[in-house]
Amino acid sequence: MGPTVTTRDGRIEGVERDGVHVFRGIPYARAPVGPLRWRAPRPPQAWTGVRDATKAGFAAPQVPGATERIMPGPALETDEDCLTLNVWTPSTPAPPRPVMVWIHGGGFLTGAGSLPIYNGRFLAGGGDVVVVTVNYRLGALGFLAHPVLRDPESGAAGNWGLLDQIAALTWVRDNVEAFGGDPGKVTVFGESAGAMSVGTLMGTPAAAGLFLRAIMQSGSPAALPMDEAGPTAESVLHAAGCDVLEPERARALPLGALLEAQEGLWARRGMAQGLPLQPVVDGAVLERHPSEAIAAGLSAGVATISGTNRDEWEMFAMADPGAARLDDEHLQRRLSALLAAGNGRLGAEVGEVLRTYTGARAGRGQPVTPRDLWVAVQSDLVFRLPAIRLAEAQARVGAPVHAYLFTWESPAFGGALRSCHALEIPFVWGTHVYPGISTFTGAGPEVDALAARMQQAWLSFARTGEPADGVTGAWPRYDAGRRATVVLGPGGTVEEAPLDEERRAWTAAAVA
Repeated sequence: MGPTVTTRDGRIEGVERDGVHVFRGIPYARAPVGPLRWRAPRPPQAWTGVRDATKAGFAAPQVPGATERIMPGPALETDEDCLTLNVWTPSTPAPPRPVMVWIHGGGFLTGAGSLPIYNGRFLAGGGDVVVVTVNYRLGALGFLAHPVLRDPESGAAGNWGLLDQIAALTWVRDNVEAFGGDPGKVTVFGESAGAMSVGTLMGTPAAAGLFLRAIMQSGSPAALPMDEAGPTAESVLHAAGCDVLEPERARALPLGALLEAQEGLWARRGMAQGLPLQPVVDGAVLERHPSEAIAAGLSAGVATISGTNRDEWEMFAMADPGAARLDDEHLQRRLSALLAAGNGRLGAEVGEVLRTYTGARAGRGQPVTPRDLWVAVQSDLVFRLPAIRLAEAQARVGAPVHAYLFTWESPAFGGALRSCHALEIPFVWGTHVYPGISTFTGAGPEVDALAARMQQAWLSFARTGEPADGVTGAWPRYDAGRRATVVLGPGGTVEEAPLDEERRAWTAAAVA
């Protein structure tokens, strides 16, 4: 018989692996199907007897994305009945341990907490913490938003996946003690859309008090206005066969039709135009943009790590045939269109930005082809500048804030990915040792040392609220004056205001 734990909903049985107890597929909410599609999650139904918790639950319905193609794993079993989580906890008794809750990325469209890259046994076993990974509703099922969909009980008109994350954190608060965890010492961390989720949770009143610390890897608070999200919902439902936006008819649409409509929407927009399905200011879950709530001090008590990878956009440029063919004229056109479409608030002049980026990169010995400049600008606009804004906002309200820049380069595709989006994930989890993943990260003593360093920092932060590692020592705090940033890569320690010429290329509105 495997290890057993009694949760508030019933007993579960897991397995022991290498001194770690593992429990998979634990329901934290009722299946959001039928009349519960596009509703706030309901508490799970209790069970009698002992529930098998040796197999992961279903992933949310999805179509695989770019990250999954680069870091392949076993095919995910998907179903709308997907609101489950997984727990890893050391088998040895001890005082209540810190808890680390992971929210996976994937553009709010793909991913699962059960992916091999998020195997919690390395962090739990080596770091003496309890690790939890969460599934939540994705794509149209998780983030379709429209006033007509408003849930009469919760008031929500979107944010279904965000509400799932809050329900999972509530489950952790109520149950993690049974797994040896401390519900008062929870760190929530995530990457990409997972980091966007973490940042959004920091600005969501209903999530206040559910976590003490937050780590955002390549992502910042996100929410669309309803007047932008509503037409997207109408477009998706129309493509799925619902000519009139009727909630009950929409809830009965076949899953395949919704996924196909969602894919069509993504194909029309593309990554450069932003994520069409994400949290929304719906007047109930989010009454204002989460960044505004953070700036007002909602998460002033939440210690924060915020960081990005140096060449984030390389991951997406590989899937963009036009990027390789860019010349100076077409680059200027792209950037002009980009600023006009959604970043005009930055107030930047395209020619001046390109001159600054060219000079700064040339001075560091970095390539300055039109494609390289496109990647650098997009990496900053989509990832680094928002991360800086978040760090500054938290620092202004007195929260302990730390920043990093990840610079290790992937050897995959002949090194073309450089320090791309998602590359840091296996280093944090220790899963860089898996053969399929090591092709992406590289292998050898330097890789192992960087992974150990990042795990030390993340675990130190989960225990104390202050990251520290064997190379840097205690990480300095971030503020808008010094901008101390820990460099995670070959020879990296602490740099003050890295890539600051590029940051200053944008007007004060970019970093306010």
